[in-house]
Amino acid sequence: MRMHKKPLNLFIDESLIRNARDRGLILSRFLERSLQDYLHYETTDSIHHLKKQKELVGLSEFESESLAPKALLYGEKQVLSITEDTYKQYLDVIEINGICNEWKYSIDRCILQPYFRQLNWKISFSKTLDYLKTLKNKHTLSYYRKHVYQIRKFLEYNGVVWASKLNPPPEPQYIPKRISSDAIQDTISNYHDNEYYLQVKAIILLGTTSGMRAEELYQLTLDDINLDTRSVMINHNPNNGQSTKTKRSRISFFTDEARHALTEYIEFYQNNNGLKCLFSQTHVERLFRNGKASIQVKDLRKYFSQIWDRNGGATSIKKILMGHSLKGDVDLMHYNAQSPEDLKKIYDKVMGHARSGI
Repeated sequence: MRMHKKPLNLFIDESLIRNARDRGLILSRFLERSLQDYLHYETTDSIHHLKKQKELVGLSEFESESLAPKALLYGEKQVLSITEDTYKQYLDVIEINGICNEWKYSIDRCILQPYFRQLNWKISFSKTLDYLKTLKNKHTLSYYRKHVYQIRKFLEYNGVVWASKLNPPPEPQYIPKRISSDAIQDTISNYHDNEYYLQVKAIILLGTTSGMRAEELYQLTLDDINLDTRSVMINHNPNNGQSTKTKRSRISFFTDEARHALTEYIEFYQNNNGLKCLFSQTHVERLFRNGKASIQVKDLRKYFSQIWDRNGGATSIKKILMGHSLKGDVDLMHYNAQSPEDLKKIYDKVMGHARSGI
């Protein structure tokens, strides 16, 4: 039977609409589903059905026929039973929204499925609070925030009203770590006798002169690097296992010193069957955990940002090269358009003399 939909004008508090949109809630879908559920439970056998759910829901008693369905649907007693189809649909939705397969896998296997299994695939407010309390006591704030956010996002997608109460704590005050040229030089020198010295040197010099995120470095392929133009394409292509934080592809550049290091490493890489990709995340992270590194891969981008400013480079161009979100920057969103050729000229003026000292 074909469903005919009719537009409806509603007057809703503007702040509620804004908060709902900020959390990714589709208002029309939520209202339609809530109305369908309410009408379903208002049928003659709804109270009989609710009594069967008494133990699951956790209500001491259903005091009246009119109160019971509302308590289940709209209060903190609301329960969501996860089905395979419901969950698969959600994973499909976040996939088409542009996340890469690796991040989708992490959300699925490391965040949502452990949560579902702990609650026996029947989600309630009280059990969710207990689960989150355990996470908060056992893990770092960053880990806990990530889980709260993804769990809330899933619940809001499924119209769970009490999900809006699950707010992760604010990030602690952060003081950026100052990265010096000496730290870069010392780290490279410490790997001089390592089997993968050329790889370590290449990723450090590429990261410190291009401003790429660690995850973007790990996803690079040979096709993304142009040694002749000293340019690197940072692609957002989830189907190919590549993604960026802003879901946009961009171009950046690297110095002559980095080009020399990349040339040496690529020759080594192409003649070494032990390496399956340029900068495998697990492989690189293992190298940097052995105690020889005074910096981490995530610090390379910090060095680029700091040396750019020390050399007097424009913040607007730095944002473009580093792939910052341009939301809220009126100039970059509406006025400041630069071609790849323009960016390269500006880059060379600012970074042309930047060297690690190696």
